[in-house]
Amino acid sequence: MTLQADEALPITKPNTRISATLGGEKQGVPERLALGLFITVPFVALLAAAPVAWGWGLGWRDLAIATVMYFLTCHGVTVGYHRHFTHRSFKTGRVLKIAMAVAGSLAIEGPVVRWVADHRKHHKFSDRDGDPHSPWRYGETVPALIKGLWWAHMGWLFDEEQTPQEVYAPDLVKDRDIRTISRLFWLWTTLSMVLPAVAGGLLSWSWQGALTAFFWGSLVRVALLHHVTWSINSICHALGSRPFRSRDRSGNVWWLAVLSCGESWHNLHHADPTSARHGVLRGQVDSSARLIRWFEQAGWARDVRWPDAARIAARRTA
Repeated sequence: MTLQADEALPITKPNTRISATLGGEKQGVPERLALGLFITVPFVALLAAAPVAWGWGLGWRDLAIATVMYFLTCHGVTVGYHRHFTHRSFKTGRVLKIAMAVAGSLAIEGPVVRWVADHRKHHKFSDRDGDPHSPWRYGETVPALIKGLWWAHMGWLFDEEQTPQEVYAPDLVKDRDIRTISRLFWLWTTLSMVLPAVAGGLLSWSWQGALTAFFWGSLVRVALLHHVTWSINSICHALGSRPFRSRDRSGNVWWLAVLSCGESWHNLHHADPTSARHGVLRGQVDSSARLIRWFEQAGWARDVRWPDAARIAARRTA
C-alpha cells in the first residue's frame, strides 16, 4: 500500500515554543537581511561568472573544488534533509545521520529542523492553501503565475511567519544530535564558504588560488545550488510531465535531473513521498537513489523504501 503525502509525516500538536536558536518560527531583521545577502550576493556572482571565466581565474582546480562541493552539499540536502529526515525513506545509524545533517547544512539552505518542517508542511498542503511555496498561490492567470513563480522560487523565504517546528518536526526537535547541528548552522555556513578557499590556497600555494576557489567553489556554487533547489519548488510545480497521479501539480522536469541530484522527478515524489527513488522510469537519472543504494550495500542504510512494479503501477495515470 502506498502512503499518502501526509500519512508519513510525524506531526503533533504544539506544547512548548522552540527556541529561535533552532532557526525558529519568526525571522528577525538581522536574519532577513542575512538571507537577502545570501540570495543576492551569490546570484550576482553567478551572473558575473561568464565574463570572469573569459578573463582570468577559472581552471581545472577551481572547477574540481566547485564540483565536489556542489554535489557533496546537494546530496546532503537530497539524501539527508529530504529523503531521510523529512520522509524517512530509509533508516541509518548515528554516524551517517550526523554526517548527512552536516552535509545538508553546508548547502546553506537553512537549519535542518526548519527545512524539514517547511517541507513537511509543503507536502501536507501541496498547491493548496497552507502550502509555504506554491507557484499557484495567486491564481492561474499569467500575471498571477509569474508572481507565484517568484514567490515559490525565493519570495517565500522572506515570509516572517515560519512553520512551527514542534508541530511538523517533533521527532527532530527531540533528537539531541539534530538539535545541536541545527543550532550550529552559523558554523556550517562559515565552513561552507571558507573550505573551498582553503583548498584552493593549499593546492595552489597562493592567495590567488584561494581567491578564485572562493569565487567558484563558494559564491558560484552556493548560488547555483540555491537556484536549482528553488526551481524544484517553482518550476517543478508549474511545468513538466505528470505520468503519476498526485493531489497537486508536481511535474517531472528532465533537464534539472543531474543538477538536482534526481529531485526534479518531482511528480513521482508527490505521488509516493516516502519512496527512496524518485526517478523510477527508464532513463531517469537519480544520483540520490544511487547513493542510498550504496549506503544500503555498505550496511549503512536499512529498511529502504524502494518502489516495486506494483507500487509504481498503482500510481500511473491512465
